[in-house]
Amino acid sequence: MPSRCNRMLYIAVLLSTLFLGFVQAATDDKTRIGNSTIERTVQLRTHSVYAPYIDVDLQNRWWDFGADSYVNTNKHIRLTRPRPSQMGWLWSRLALTASNFVIEAEFKISGESSHLFGDGLALWLTTDRAKPGPVFGSEDNFNGLGLFVDTYPNARHSFSFPRISAMLGDGKTSYDFGNDGEGQVLGACSANVRRTNVATKIKLTYVKGKFLDVKLQYKAWDDWSDCIYLENVTLPTNPYLGFSAMTGDVADAHDIISVTTYSAILSAPEASRNKMKKTGIWSMSDEASSTGTWFGLFFKLLVFGGICAGGFYGYKEWLRRKAYGGGGGFGMGGDYGRGGPGGGFGGMYSNTKRF
Repeated sequence: MPSRCNRMLYIAVLLSTLFLGFVQAATDDKTRIGNSTIERTVQLRTHSVYAPYIDVDLQNRWWDFGADSYVNTNKHIRLTRPRPSQMGWLWSRLALTASNFVIEAEFKISGESSHLFGDGLALWLTTDRAKPGPVFGSEDNFNGLGLFVDTYPNARHSFSFPRISAMLGDGKTSYDFGNDGEGQVLGACSANVRRTNVATKIKLTYVKGKFLDVKLQYKAWDDWSDCIYLENVTLPTNPYLGFSAMTGDVADAHDIISVTTYSAILSAPEASRNKMKKTGIWSMSDEASSTGTWFGLFFKLLVFGGICAGGFYGYKEWLRRKAYGGGGGFGMGGDYGRGGPGGGFGGMYSNTKRF
């Protein structure tokens, strides 16, 4: 009997621990921003584009494309063909008025060569739009953010290519072509985003004055790799969203498959779910005075008390049965009941002379 009680107590503790761990995991929010979170997102149709990309007038209501770019309504918007000296662009017609937003773009960089290819493509959030130029197909001295997917090194570096880098332009500083922007970029990472076996995506999350986060999907589906994270970043107000690409003496095909933009809505700073730390099931944050945190503490103590009470009750029941002759269980043995030894609750029917 002691082993049975111990097993029941162990199972109860294990289940409650797993349940509390689930509650804690649900509380942890990876979109934590100080003491608030990105509570929800709302898609912005004006800054999103999908196949077939154009309407009956062979235009798009919200986007312009130009230079060498063209549209394959079943597949992509191709910014450059895999030929030398190509340049193309895709720009939103309206400025992006959301203060906080998430941009997810699926793109494809491909070509026949396995060792010589270039130059790359760029994602733009700038005050000007649709101005062709030498920086991955767009103008130099830009004002705003340039997020570059650079596939061709113009100089020797300690890092590998393709290289994803972020530069915040002030409208006066020229991009350093000879050094691939080294010394100018705020953050960068190397990732083999060319000729991948899965859909290649880039996701940019921006919260005004707080952070800029860039993640990549190129290894496996829904496997997002961290690339760039910058704090205390402020982009120009109401920027235009654009994409451009360029080839030089070497070439690649640069395609935009889809673009989805969301307005990010933050939760209230006092939201209780952000007061919990990620330091374990029973640990609490220093901000335990909040209503949500106190409720969580009370709930945990209540569950723990129930476990202790159940264990104590089981132990007392075992002692009571043992006192009546050996603890065989309810009606399964001992002198407990009217049937004598081995009778239990069913002992009253053990004497065949009654029938």
